[in-house]
Amino acid sequence: MKILIIGGVAGGATVATRLRRLNEKDEIIVVEQGDYISFANCGLPYHIGGSIAERQKLLLQTAPGMKAKYNLDIRLQSRVESIDPHGHTVVIRDLVKNQDYQENFDKLIISTGAKAIIPPIPGIEQAQNLFTLRNVPDMDAIKAYLTKNEVKRVAVIGGGFIGLEMVENLTELGLQVDLVEMAPQVMPNLDFEMAQEIHAHLQQQGVGLHLHDGLNRIEQDGHLLHLNSGTKLATDLIILSIGVLPESTLAKEAGLELGVKGAIKVDSNFQTSAQDIYAIGDVIEVPSSIDGQASHIPLAWPANRQARLLADHLNGLPIKHPGSLGTSIAKIFSLSVASTGLNERQLQDRHIPYHVIHTHPSSHAGYYPGASPMHLKLIFGQDGRILGAQAVGSQGVDKRIDILATAIHFGAKAPELAGIEVAYAPPYASAKDPVNHLGYIADNLLHHRVETIQWHEVDSLLEQGAFFLDVREESELANGHLAKFYQIPLGQLRQRLAELPSDQPIYVYCQVGLRGYQASRILTAYGFTVKNLDGGYKTYRAASFKQI
Repeated sequence: MKILIIGGVAGGATVATRLRRLNEKDEIIVVEQGDYISFANCGLPYHIGGSIAERQKLLLQTAPGMKAKYNLDIRLQSRVESIDPHGHTVVIRDLVKNQDYQENFDKLIISTGAKAIIPPIPGIEQAQNLFTLRNVPDMDAIKAYLTKNEVKRVAVIGGGFIGLEMVENLTELGLQVDLVEMAPQVMPNLDFEMAQEIHAHLQQQGVGLHLHDGLNRIEQDGHLLHLNSGTKLATDLIILSIGVLPESTLAKEAGLELGVKGAIKVDSNFQTSAQDIYAIGDVIEVPSSIDGQASHIPLAWPANRQARLLADHLNGLPIKHPGSLGTSIAKIFSLSVASTGLNERQLQDRHIPYHVIHTHPSSHAGYYPGASPMHLKLIFGQDGRILGAQAVGSQGVDKRIDILATAIHFGAKAPELAGIEVAYAPPYASAKDPVNHLGYIADNLLHHRVETIQWHEVDSLLEQGAFFLDVREESELANGHLAKFYQIPLGQLRQRLAELPSDQPIYVYCQVGLRGYQASRILTAYGFTVKNLDGGYKTYRAASFKQI
C-alpha cells in the first residue's frame, strides 16, 4: 500500500512512524513544506525567552534520522498544491526547484495543522515589526529581530496560550510588555473568576493589561497601536496571537466536507468525506468527550493520539476514539493554569444544567514547608457526572487536573472522587487530598445537605438587603469582607442563635467555604433557611479583582 502524508510534526510524523512499526512493506511518503519534519511547537516561546538555551533541543527528529530509522520517503520543502480525490493523486511543488509533479496514493492523510489568524487591521501589512509564532522559522525571525533591534516595549495581541507564554518570556528578557485582549478575560478555556487569578498575577509582574479592548489600527510601520478604547501604545515589537484556524484550504478545494471553524469533518476512523482520504491533528474537528458536540481543539496530545489510532486503523486494528476533553495546562510566571472538559460558558450555550464547586486547598500538607494555595473548580451535572474542571496555583495543579481528567475519561461521578486513593506524604499532598475534598462537597450538594450560592450572585443579593453572616474570626476581617454583613465566629454560633433572623434566608460565608458549610449544618438543624457561599470570601474577592 502507498500512503502519502501531507505535513509532519505531531500528527504527520507520528502517524508515519507508527505506520512503519506496524507494517514494514508499505510505501510511506511524508510531504512537508518546511525544513523541519518534527519539532516541539510548545517549546518555541521558551527558546525565545532563554529557558531552553539550545535551539537544537527543539528539533525532535531530523529527516535523515527518520529516513534511516523508519525507511520513510521524506520530502522537505515540498508543498502539496492540489488533491484529486477521484484520481487518487496530488500535485506537489518542489519549492527548491520550483517545479510541479504528480504523485499517486492508495491512502492519503492530511495533517496540515492550523494557521495563525491575521485580521484585516488597518496598517497591519505595513508593520515591519509584527510576528506570529507557529513554527521554527517564526521563532528564528523573532529571535533575530530582538538581537538586531533595540527592543524595549512589546505588545502581545491575544491572551491565549501562546500570547501568555510570550508575555512571560519577553518580560523575563527585561522588556516592558503590554497584553491586549478583546475579550473580558485571558484564557478562554477558563471561567471568568478563575481567569481573574491570572489577571492579578500579570499585574503583579508589571504587565500592562488591556482587557475588553481590541487592536483598532496600526501606525508608524508598527510602532504605534491604537486600541478600540482610544488607548495608544508605543511598541518596538508586536506579537500577534489572537488564535488559529484549521489549515484546510487543500481539503476545501478538493471538495471535502468541512465543519466547525472550517475544520475537516472526519468519522470515528478519521476518514474524510472522500474515500481513502483521512485527516488528523489541528486541521480536523473532533467530538467533545463530554457531549459529542463538534469542536476544534488544536492541541498536541489529541494530534498524537489521533495519529496512533489512525495508523492502527489502516493496519486493520480495532480503534475507539471517544473525542477530546481539551485537557491543557500553561505556565504563566509562577502560576500553573489548567483545565479539562467544558466550562460554564460552554455548558450554558449548550443548555446543560450543572453544579459548581470552588475550593482553595494547599498543594500539600500545610504544616510541611513550602505549601502554596491552589484554586480548584469542579463542574458536574445533576446526575453527578463530571463535566469539567479548572485549576490555578503555583504547585500541584498538574497533578489534580490530571486526576480529574482521568476520572472524566473513565466516567466517574463527582462524589466518587472522594474514594480515589492518592499517594500521600506531607511534602506531596494531604491525607484528604484536594480531589477527595471535591468529592465530599459534591456528595453533600447532590444529597441536599447544603445549598450554595455562587460569587456572581452576591452583589445582587446585597442590593436586595439579604442577610449575610460572616463566621470567620474577628482578626480575619482585616483581610477583607462583604460590604454589609453580620459577624459571629463559628465557635460562638450555637450560643448566639437568637441574634439571627428567622423570617428570611441566611447567607453564610467564611474564607474558603468549609466553616460556612459547618455553620450551614448547625443553622439548618435549628430550623433556619441557609445557603453557603461556595468557595467562600476568597472566591468572591478573586473574582472581584479590578485593574489598577
